[in-house]
Amino acid sequence: MKIVVKVGTSTLAHSTGRLNIQRTKRLCEVLSDLKNSGHEIVLVSSGAIGMGVGKLSLAARPDDIPTKQAAAAVGQCELMYTYDKLFAEYSHTVAQILLTGADFTHADRLENFKNTMERLLELGVLPIVNENDTIATEEISVGDNDTLSAFVAVHTGAELLVILSDIDGLYTADPHKDPSAKLISRVDELTDEINALAGGKGSSLGTGGMKTKLRAAAICTEAGADMIIANGQSPELLYSIVNGESVGTRFIAKKE
Repeated sequence: MKIVVKVGTSTLAHSTGRLNIQRTKRLCEVLSDLKNSGHEIVLVSSGAIGMGVGKLSLAARPDDIPTKQAAAAVGQCELMYTYDKLFAEYSHTVAQILLTGADFTHADRLENFKNTMERLLELGVLPIVNENDTIATEEISVGDNDTLSAFVAVHTGAELLVILSDIDGLYTADPHKDPSAKLISRVDELTDEINALAGGKGSSLGTGGMKTKLRAAAICTEAGADMIIANGQSPELLYSIVNGESVGTRFIAKKE
């Protein structure tokens, strides 16, 4: 199976912006094991700006574009160094792919991306994708890595996108505010009622929220791929997902 796994800043980093070493190591171990078992894995990783914030000892995630892009430039180096080191322990080679929204709307760029990804996977490489935050502007940015991961899943022909976040899935209400909120394990159709369940922004270090995840689900399911939202605190749950067990919220692809 070809699987795209998107990991958010809240999974990779502590609230300080510094790397959550234990969880990141476990994520790389599980992904390496799934790859060893024959699955094709593409990782879409947030965290560059968040890690740059930590490495530059900034008090909070910056609001201005130049500082965000500076933090991304610093953080992306650390992020890829970390992934390269951890995956190398399990004899896997990684590749860095940095994209902007324009790469999906420009026919030649999109074709180049698809051909490169196909060849990387043929060579047994584990591609790691992120938005090119250092040069992206509002006009050409995808805007969030939930949407980016959906585009990557669609254009690489993945059967499944797994979005690892700091929440177990989609709930009937905000579980942080409503103790009676129940997890929705399966969504067959993105109705107005389902879309209305999306709350606000995610963590202070990230850019996503449930709204961007539902947008990603719409992109994936429309193109024929399932999508799952699950909690990234325990990367081991990826084993359960691959085994077909019910984990988090699964959005079912539309059948032709």
